[in-house]
Amino acid sequence: MADWSIVVPHAEVARLSELIAGTPDPRLGGYVLTYTAHDYTHLEPMRWRIAQVGAITLSIDLEAPARVRDGGSPHPRNAVTGLRDRPMTLIEAPGRTCGITVGLTPAGAHAVLGVPLAELANTNVDLVEVLGVRAHRLIERLGAADCWAERFRLLDEQLVAWVRDGPRLAVPVYAAWARLTGTAGRTRIDALAEEIGWTRQHLGTRFRQQIGLAPKTVARVARLHRAATLIAMPDAPSWSEIAHRCGYADQAHLNRDFRELTGSTPSDYAPVDRLPFTPAS
Repeated sequence: MADWSIVVPHAEVARLSELIAGTPDPRLGGYVLTYTAHDYTHLEPMRWRIAQVGAITLSIDLEAPARVRDGGSPHPRNAVTGLRDRPMTLIEAPGRTCGITVGLTPAGAHAVLGVPLAELANTNVDLVEVLGVRAHRLIERLGAADCWAERFRLLDEQLVAWVRDGPRLAVPVYAAWARLTGTAGRTRIDALAEEIGWTRQHLGTRFRQQIGLAPKTVARVARLHRAATLIAMPDAPSWSEIAHRCGYADQAHLNRDFRELTGSTPSDYAPVDRLPFTPAS
Protein backbone atom coordinates (compact mmCIF):
# COMPACT_ATOMS: atom_id res chain seq x y z
CA MET A 1 0.00 0.00 0.00
CA ALA A 2 2.96 2.38 0.08
CA ASP A 3 2.03 3.62 -3.40
CA TRP A 4 -1.48 4.74 -2.57
CA SER A 5 -1.93 8.46 -3.07
CA ILE A 6 -4.60 11.03 -2.38
CA VAL A 7 -6.92 11.83 -5.27
CA VAL A 8 -8.62 15.22 -5.46
CA PRO A 9 -10.39 17.15 -8.22
CA HIS A 10 -8.13 19.01 -10.68
CA ALA A 11 -9.84 22.37 -10.17
CA GLU A 12 -9.29 22.34 -6.43
CA VAL A 13 -5.63 21.31 -6.67
CA ALA A 14 -4.96 24.16 -9.08
CA ARG A 15 -5.86 26.66 -6.37
CA LEU A 16 -3.10 25.57 -4.03
CA SER A 17 -0.15 27.94 -4.02
CA GLU A 18 2.16 25.64 -2.08
CA LEU A 19 2.33 21.88 -1.54
CA ILE A 20 5.43 20.39 0.02
CA ALA A 21 6.11 16.65 0.12
CA GLY A 22 8.15 15.06 2.89
CA THR A 23 9.58 11.54 2.89
CA PRO A 24 8.83 9.58 6.08
CA ASP A 25 11.69 7.85 7.90
CA PRO A 26 12.34 4.36 6.41
CA ARG A 27 11.59 2.89 9.85
CA LEU A 28 7.99 3.98 9.31
CA GLY A 29 7.61 1.84 6.19
CA GLY A 30 4.30 -0.02 6.26
CA TYR A 31 2.94 2.47 8.79
CA VAL A 32 3.25 5.99 7.34
CA LEU A 33 2.56 6.66 3.67
CA THR A 34 3.04 10.39 3.20
CA TYR A 35 3.77 13.77 4.70
CA THR A 36 2.18 16.63 2.75
CA ALA A 37 2.51 20.22 3.94
CA HIS A 38 0.34 22.98 2.54
CA ASP A 39 0.35 26.76 2.68
CA TYR A 40 -2.22 28.71 0.70
CA THR A 41 -4.48 31.74 0.96
CA HIS A 42 -7.84 32.25 -0.69
CA LEU A 43 -10.17 35.25 -0.66
CA GLU A 44 -13.43 33.41 -1.25
CA PRO A 45 -15.00 30.41 0.52
CA MET A 46 -13.48 27.18 -0.76
CA ARG A 47 -15.39 23.93 -1.27
CA TRP A 48 -13.46 20.67 -0.88
CA ARG A 49 -14.68 17.21 -1.76
CA ILE A 50 -12.89 14.62 0.40
CA ALA A 51 -12.79 11.32 -1.47
CA GLN A 52 -11.65 7.86 -0.49
CA VAL A 53 -7.85 7.99 -0.27
CA GLY A 54 -6.98 4.53 1.04
CA ALA A 55 -5.36 6.01 4.13
CA ILE A 56 -6.23 7.28 7.57
CA THR A 57 -5.12 10.91 7.74
CA LEU A 58 -3.95 13.15 10.56
CA SER A 59 -4.43 16.81 9.62
CA ILE A 60 -2.54 19.30 11.78
CA ASP A 61 -3.25 22.99 11.15
CA LEU A 62 -0.76 25.61 12.25
CA GLU A 63 -3.09 28.29 10.91
CA ALA A 64 -6.54 27.82 9.40
CA PRO A 65 -9.91 29.52 8.86
CA ALA A 66 -13.13 27.91 10.02
CA ARG A 67 -14.41 24.83 8.18
CA VAL A 68 -17.83 23.20 8.20
CA ARG A 69 -18.91 19.73 7.04
CA ASP A 70 -21.97 18.57 5.13
CA GLY A 71 -24.98 19.76 7.08
CA GLY A 72 -23.15 22.69 8.68
CA SER A 73 -21.43 20.99 11.62
CA PRO A 74 -17.96 22.36 12.52
CA HIS A 75 -14.92 20.45 11.26
CA PRO A 76 -12.10 19.96 13.79
CA ARG A 77 -9.08 22.19 13.23
CA ASN A 78 -6.80 19.21 13.92
CA ALA A 79 -8.56 16.11 12.68
CA VAL A 80 -8.28 12.36 12.29
CA THR A 81 -10.11 11.15 9.18
CA GLY A 82 -10.82 7.44 8.91
CA LEU A 83 -11.23 5.28 5.82
CA ARG A 84 -14.28 6.21 3.77
CA ASP A 85 -16.67 4.50 1.37
CA ARG A 86 -18.39 7.76 0.36
CA PRO A 87 -17.32 11.33 -0.41
CA MET A 88 -17.56 14.19 2.08
CA THR A 89 -17.73 17.93 1.44
CA LEU A 90 -16.01 20.64 3.49
CA ILE A 91 -16.52 24.37 3.10
CA GLU A 92 -13.58 26.51 4.21
CA ALA A 93 -13.90 30.21 5.06
CA PRO A 94 -11.57 32.71 3.35
CA GLY A 95 -8.09 33.06 4.81
CA ARG A 96 -4.72 31.41 5.10
CA THR A 97 -4.34 27.68 5.73
CA CYS A 98 -0.97 26.28 6.77
CA GLY A 99 -0.38 22.78 8.09
CA ILE A 100 0.61 19.16 7.52
CA THR A 101 -1.34 16.04 6.60
CA VAL A 102 0.06 12.63 7.55
CA GLY A 103 -1.20 9.60 5.64
CA LEU A 104 -1.23 6.41 7.71
CA THR A 105 -1.85 2.80 6.74
CA PRO A 106 -4.31 0.93 8.97
CA ALA A 107 -1.32 -0.67 10.71
CA GLY A 108 0.13 2.77 11.35
CA ALA A 109 -3.15 4.27 12.51
CA HIS A 110 -3.77 1.34 14.85
CA ALA A 111 -0.30 1.72 16.37
CA VAL A 112 -0.37 5.51 16.66
CA LEU A 113 -3.98 6.05 17.71
CA GLY A 114 -4.58 2.86 19.67
CA VAL A 115 -8.30 2.65 18.85
CA PRO A 116 -10.35 0.27 16.68
CA LEU A 117 -10.49 1.94 13.28
CA ALA A 118 -14.19 1.12 13.03
CA GLU A 119 -14.66 4.11 15.37
CA LEU A 120 -13.14 6.41 12.74
CA ALA A 121 -14.66 5.09 9.52
CA ASN A 122 -16.56 7.69 7.47
CA THR A 123 -16.01 10.39 10.05
CA ASN A 124 -13.65 13.07 11.31
CA VAL A 125 -12.61 13.23 14.96
CA ASP A 126 -10.67 15.91 16.80
CA LEU A 127 -7.06 14.74 17.08
CA VAL A 128 -6.92 15.89 20.69
CA GLU A 129 -9.89 13.67 21.57
CA VAL A 130 -7.96 10.65 20.31
CA LEU A 131 -4.38 11.43 21.40
CA GLY A 132 -5.00 13.76 24.34
CA VAL A 133 -1.91 15.50 25.69
CA ARG A 134 0.24 13.78 23.05
CA ALA A 135 -1.58 15.79 20.38
CA HIS A 136 -1.11 19.07 22.24
CA ARG A 137 2.62 18.48 22.57
CA LEU A 138 3.07 17.51 18.92
CA ILE A 139 1.10 20.52 17.66
CA GLU A 140 3.12 22.87 19.86
CA ARG A 141 6.43 21.44 18.65
CA LEU A 142 5.42 21.64 15.00
CA GLY A 143 4.25 25.22 15.45
CA ALA A 144 7.54 26.25 17.04
CA ALA A 145 9.70 24.71 14.28
CA ASP A 146 11.42 27.08 11.85
CA CYS A 147 10.85 25.25 8.55
CA TRP A 148 9.07 22.34 6.89
CA ALA A 149 12.15 20.12 6.92
CA GLU A 150 12.36 20.51 10.70
CA ARG A 151 8.65 19.73 11.05
CA PHE A 152 9.06 16.57 8.98
CA ARG A 153 12.00 15.58 11.19
CA LEU A 154 9.88 16.11 14.32
CA LEU A 155 7.12 13.96 12.83
CA ASP A 156 9.64 11.20 12.12
CA GLU A 157 10.95 11.33 15.67
CA GLN A 158 7.50 11.22 17.27
CA LEU A 159 5.88 8.69 14.97
CA VAL A 160 8.80 6.26 15.18
CA ALA A 161 8.36 6.26 18.98
CA TRP A 162 4.58 5.88 18.83
CA VAL A 163 4.72 3.08 16.27
CA ARG A 164 7.40 1.25 18.24
CA ASP A 165 5.33 1.29 21.42
CA GLY A 166 1.85 0.99 19.91
CA PRO A 167 -0.48 -2.00 19.44
CA ARG A 168 -0.41 -4.20 16.34
CA LEU A 169 -3.16 -5.35 14.03
CA ALA A 170 -4.07 -9.02 14.25
CA VAL A 171 -1.77 -10.86 11.84
CA PRO A 172 -4.63 -12.36 9.75
CA VAL A 173 -6.28 -8.93 9.45
CA TYR A 174 -3.04 -7.34 8.30
CA ALA A 175 -2.48 -10.20 5.84
CA ALA A 176 -5.97 -9.73 4.41
CA TRP A 177 -5.44 -5.97 4.02
CA ALA A 178 -2.08 -6.51 2.30
CA ARG A 179 -3.55 -9.06 -0.10
CA LEU A 180 -6.60 -6.97 -1.03
CA THR A 181 -4.61 -3.81 -1.64
CA GLY A 182 -1.63 -5.57 -3.18
CA THR A 183 -3.84 -7.19 -5.83
CA ALA A 184 -5.82 -3.98 -6.46
CA GLY A 185 -8.93 -5.67 -5.10
CA ARG A 186 -8.78 -8.69 -7.39
CA THR A 187 -8.90 -11.31 -4.66
CA ARG A 188 -12.00 -13.32 -3.76
CA ILE A 189 -13.00 -12.78 -0.15
CA ASP A 190 -14.05 -16.40 0.40
CA ALA A 191 -10.71 -17.67 -0.95
CA LEU A 192 -8.88 -15.16 1.24
CA ALA A 193 -10.77 -16.30 4.34
CA GLU A 194 -9.99 -19.94 3.57
CA GLU A 195 -6.31 -19.12 3.11
CA ILE A 196 -6.20 -17.31 6.45
CA GLY A 197 -8.06 -20.10 8.22
CA TRP A 198 -11.11 -18.10 9.27
CA THR A 199 -14.70 -18.23 8.11
CA ARG A 200 -15.73 -15.44 5.76
CA GLN A 201 -18.06 -14.08 8.45
CA HIS A 202 -15.33 -14.04 11.12
CA LEU A 203 -12.89 -12.36 8.73
CA GLY A 204 -15.48 -9.71 7.92
CA THR A 205 -16.18 -9.00 11.59
CA ARG A 206 -12.54 -8.75 12.67
CA PHE A 207 -11.56 -6.84 9.54
CA ARG A 208 -14.29 -4.21 9.96
CA GLN A 209 -13.43 -3.75 13.63
CA GLN A 210 -9.72 -3.19 13.08
CA ILE A 211 -9.68 -1.60 9.59
CA GLY A 212 -12.99 0.26 9.62
CA LEU A 213 -14.45 -1.02 6.35
CA ALA A 214 -15.55 -4.45 5.13
CA PRO A 215 -13.08 -6.53 3.06
CA LYS A 216 -15.29 -6.21 -0.02
CA THR A 217 -15.33 -2.41 0.33
CA VAL A 218 -11.55 -2.24 0.69
CA ALA A 219 -11.24 -4.35 -2.46
CA ARG A 220 -13.55 -1.94 -4.26
CA VAL A 221 -11.48 1.07 -3.15
CA ALA A 222 -8.23 -0.66 -4.14
CA ARG A 223 -9.66 -1.25 -7.60
CA LEU A 224 -10.67 2.42 -7.79
CA HIS A 225 -7.14 3.48 -6.93
CA ARG A 226 -5.70 1.25 -9.64
CA ALA A 227 -8.08 2.81 -12.15
CA ALA A 228 -7.17 6.34 -11.00
CA THR A 229 -3.49 5.53 -11.44
CA LEU A 230 -4.05 4.35 -15.01
CA ILE A 231 -6.24 7.35 -15.82
CA ALA A 232 -3.50 9.73 -14.71
CA MET A 233 -0.77 8.18 -16.88
CA PRO A 234 0.50 10.40 -19.72
CA ASP A 235 -0.28 7.59 -22.17
CA ALA A 236 -3.44 6.46 -20.38
CA PRO A 237 -5.28 3.49 -21.93
CA SER A 238 -8.81 3.88 -23.28
CA TRP A 239 -11.70 3.89 -20.82
CA SER A 240 -12.75 0.41 -21.89
CA GLU A 241 -9.18 -0.89 -21.48
CA ILE A 242 -8.91 0.65 -18.00
CA ALA A 243 -12.20 -0.97 -17.00
CA HIS A 244 -10.98 -4.34 -18.31
CA ARG A 245 -7.57 -4.15 -16.61
CA CYS A 246 -9.09 -3.24 -13.26
CA GLY A 247 -11.75 -5.93 -13.26
CA TYR A 248 -14.83 -3.80 -13.90
CA ALA A 249 -17.63 -5.39 -15.88
CA ASP A 250 -17.62 -2.47 -18.31
CA GLN A 251 -17.02 1.28 -18.53
CA ALA A 252 -20.40 2.03 -16.98
CA HIS A 253 -19.37 0.00 -13.92
CA LEU A 254 -16.13 2.01 -13.69
CA ASN A 255 -18.04 5.31 -13.92
CA ARG A 256 -20.55 4.21 -11.30
CA ASP A 257 -17.88 3.20 -8.77
CA PHE A 258 -16.00 6.46 -9.26
CA ARG A 259 -19.12 8.53 -8.72
CA GLU A 260 -20.25 6.56 -5.66
CA LEU A 261 -16.84 6.59 -3.97
CA THR A 262 -15.62 10.06 -4.95
CA GLY A 263 -18.63 12.09 -6.02
CA SER A 264 -17.08 12.82 -9.43
CA THR A 265 -16.37 11.14 -12.75
CA PRO A 266 -13.05 9.44 -13.58
CA SER A 267 -11.95 12.30 -15.85
CA ASP A 268 -12.13 14.74 -12.92
CA TYR A 269 -9.41 12.95 -11.00
CA ALA A 270 -5.61 12.62 -10.91
CA PRO A 271 -3.18 11.55 -8.17
CA VAL A 272 -1.64 14.35 -6.13
CA ASP A 273 1.82 12.82 -6.53
CA ARG A 274 1.84 13.99 -10.17
CA LEU A 275 1.86 17.61 -8.97
CA PRO A 276 5.14 19.56 -8.89
CA PHE A 277 5.79 19.42 -5.15
CA THR A 278 8.23 21.88 -3.61
CA PRO A 279 11.18 20.13 -1.89
CA ALA A 280 11.27 20.58 1.88
CA SER A 281 13.87 23.10 3.01
